[in-house]
Amino acid sequence: MPIKEQRTPPRSRLIGNIFLALAALFLIANFILPVVLGPQIPGVPYSLFIHQVQSGEVDRVQVGQNEIRFQLKTENDQAGPVFSTTPIFDLELPKLLEQKGVEFAAAPPPKNGWFTSLLGWVIPPLIFVAIWQFFVSRGGGGPQGVLSIGKSKAKVYVEGESARTTFADVAGVEEAKTELVEIVDFLKTPERYTQIGARIPKGVLLVGPPGTGKTLLAKAVAGEAGVPFFSISGSEFVELFVGVGSSRVRDLFEQAKKQAPCIVFIDELDAIGKSRSSGGFYGGNDEREQTLNQLLTEMDGFAAGDATVIVLAATNRPEVLDPALLRPGRFDRQVLVDRPDLSDREAILKIHAQKVKLGEDVNLKAIATRTPGFAGADLANLVNEAALLAARNQRSYVAQEDFAEAIERVVAGLEKKSRVLNDKEKKIVAYHEVGHALVGSLTSGNGRVEKISIVPRGMAALGYTLQLPTEDRFLMDEAELRGQIATLLGGRSAEEIVFGSITTGAANDLQRATDLAERMVTTYGMSKILGPLAYQQGQQPMFLGDGAPNPRRMLSEETAQAIDREVKEIVETAHQQALDTLKLNRDLLEAIATQLLETEVIEGEKLHSLLSQVQTATQSGFSS
Repeated sequence: MPIKEQRTPPRSRLIGNIFLALAALFLIANFILPVVLGPQIPGVPYSLFIHQVQSGEVDRVQVGQNEIRFQLKTENDQAGPVFSTTPIFDLELPKLLEQKGVEFAAAPPPKNGWFTSLLGWVIPPLIFVAIWQFFVSRGGGGPQGVLSIGKSKAKVYVEGESARTTFADVAGVEEAKTELVEIVDFLKTPERYTQIGARIPKGVLLVGPPGTGKTLLAKAVAGEAGVPFFSISGSEFVELFVGVGSSRVRDLFEQAKKQAPCIVFIDELDAIGKSRSSGGFYGGNDEREQTLNQLLTEMDGFAAGDATVIVLAATNRPEVLDPALLRPGRFDRQVLVDRPDLSDREAILKIHAQKVKLGEDVNLKAIATRTPGFAGADLANLVNEAALLAARNQRSYVAQEDFAEAIERVVAGLEKKSRVLNDKEKKIVAYHEVGHALVGSLTSGNGRVEKISIVPRGMAALGYTLQLPTEDRFLMDEAELRGQIATLLGGRSAEEIVFGSITTGAANDLQRATDLAERMVTTYGMSKILGPLAYQQGQQPMFLGDGAPNPRRMLSEETAQAIDREVKEIVETAHQQALDTLKLNRDLLEAIATQLLETEVIEGEKLHSLLSQVQTATQSGFSS
């Protein structure tokens, strides 16, 4: 079912040809014919004209704005020759002509023919119509008048015209694919379900964080079913003109019904599907609300006898959608497309790794283990970064070390080798990072310490300690959370022990430690004093977190003070744990920091060997 190329309609070409012909006639009548057919009058200098007037040789004069024509006298009173000259601003010329008895008058206005006058009235409106028609046609509808602005801008993918995407091209979302297989079956054999009275779903909403493959899944559904695929973004419905969005919704569904069975995919649904009461107004008349109302109406219009059209939509902000969109009968199903786990990440890496040349030492499972929380787009970017690093290093294949460096670039940022620290700052950063590593090596649930570096990275990091998990974790107990807080405070504790003072380098560590301690008390109920109560208001899942904590419930002054005391106690206890551990391992702290100042980076088996010598402070409560 190929899409035919849209050509310029005959009506548009006819109007254009008529306009060009009339414009040519206008130019000929006003500029070319007067020059070709008009009388040829010789011109003379103005000084000669004045001399002839003073000599009495001039009989009569016609004074125009741009030309002076004069006729000379003859002896037999016959009409003399006519000449012209260019006028000069001269107030004495009329007096001179009157003194010499020369008959003079103003030149008559030019006489235009009826045809020229007609063209003067017709050409300007035609120019306006042509310009308007040009902009309207570029607005997406051809010469169909203002209504063409409301045409849908959806891109149509038809089988055979482009590369077909199937479920084999999508990895890491097995549960979502299982849900969508039934949609494919609906599109292929709808009668199988309608015969027994089953209702074909009208809409499927794909919900998940950015980069998890929602758009790719929608294309795979269309590719598996072998049906046309209409793709449009929610922002493309809304324009400056009121009513254009709803017009485009109508046009989109009319096109879809003509090519049914098909799939309509609306990306970023929240652009037009936000709750109508979110702004505090009900029954408003803005363009976005009219577009949403038209979308609701069109989805209600799919009755049992209508063409098989399924609407797929994607959003990463489900909490802002209007409830009318999510009710049964519209978006009947919501499919979560979440971040992949360990096995899914390995499968995604295998798909993207097919496009690059891998070295024999590449272990995709190890890479998947070191990338928890990475979405599909993140993993694709990781493979590309590794390939770029290999090419930069003049290698013909991608090695494991390229993937390791690519992970650090994504997690910690680019190396800032131009940011040079003085000796004192470098020494402080070295002890700070070693403090993190020593305390972190004794905490479970924090991951394994893989690298210590005092090479600045990213926007603000003067050094970093890289801890990578050995497995995917979904739950953490209280001891592990307290260990995380102690690890965050390990850098500050090392500065206190070695230098007897603290610097501004621990600002981010303190912020993260305090936030984690507050969540333990107010969200997780890990407080013996306050008990198993949640003091923060729960919210719907947000895949685009803005970093702001959930607001607290209405608290009494006594409860708020108790929360503050409990948070302070957790942080101070963790701080003491870090101090005890570092004091017990002071010699090891000095040895690793000295070596780090020499090499700037310690990693791999050498680092693991050093950290295996850490002694556990029994009073600190760590579990090795």
